[in-house]
Amino acid sequence: MDHIEHALSTGQARAHGFEDITFVHQSLPNLSTSQIDLRTTLGELSLSSPIFINAMTGGGGKATLKINEALAIVAKECGIAMAVGSQMAAIKDSRERPSFEIVRKVNPNGVIFANLGSEATVEEAKQAIDMIEANGLQIHLNVIQELVMPEGDRDFTNALKRIEQIVQQVEVPVIVKEVGFGMSKETALKLANIGVKIVDVGGFGGTNFARIENERRLRMLTYFNDWGLTTTASIVEVSQTVPLSVIGSGGLQNALDIAKALALGASAVGFAGYFLKLLLEEGIESLIEEIGNLHSDLAMIMSALGAKTIEQLQCVPLVIRGETHHWLTERGFDTKVYSCR
Repeated sequence: MDHIEHALSTGQARAHGFEDITFVHQSLPNLSTSQIDLRTTLGELSLSSPIFINAMTGGGGKATLKINEALAIVAKECGIAMAVGSQMAAIKDSRERPSFEIVRKVNPNGVIFANLGSEATVEEAKQAIDMIEANGLQIHLNVIQELVMPEGDRDFTNALKRIEQIVQQVEVPVIVKEVGFGMSKETALKLANIGVKIVDVGGFGGTNFARIENERRLRMLTYFNDWGLTTTASIVEVSQTVPLSVIGSGGLQNALDIAKALALGASAVGFAGYFLKLLLEEGIESLIEEIGNLHSDLAMIMSALGAKTIEQLQCVPLVIRGETHHWLTERGFDTKVYSCR
């Protein structure tokens, strides 16, 4: 609950880089909005929408049970996937299990992702999956958050080896996700080499867990507050380096952000802080309405670009400028692969 309260109070920086992305206008798209198909795939998973509710909460007793119950109702009503927050609390204390189990009870046929940190063992991963009959497992990487967290971990050795063992021994797809500091090409290569097929870049520009944890410290480690790769730079770094399914997340707040993330190379997009704020301030019906609007607006944008499917949207021309262009150029990426396609 500390994390939720600080997330809402610190807000989102919106420094994600999407302002640096501009679509090339198409005057003759030859398409009707009724033809738009929003279905997408993540590895072997098929989703009816590229939008999903990303990992946020659970393990905080009745308060987080109510939040997860509400999010599960929204996911079911809107036909979108949903991830739960870290289940380690429930693995360590069975009394916290209901705050996660409620999601599957509410949405028995939905696509739901389990979630654990990179410290998890294979046995713990299997427990998390079984707890909510998960369709996939998120393993979150949160080194900076742990370092700033007063009670956080300080030992990150052998994380890659543990992830590899989980990938090899669980029955569902494994999604490795950052929690707001972005993902580099170096990290993506390491993950691809151990068999990971799906990554969530969790770019800088959304909920800032360094700022949140600093609010919980007596002596702030402010040098981590601006640490990380933006969402746009992360999507390009990963998608242009290895053939992984990419989830774009980190500060997205509208359909144009979604379209840009997908056009840069993502196959799906995760919303967390924006959805949570809307849910807690305005309620379930408002969040359902907003997700409907996002779907409608995304279809409008795809129609304007002449992109009938997500795959076609990933091929439309766009121009990258500003800080994102500078970062990518310095990192050895040719941005003309986007502008001249």
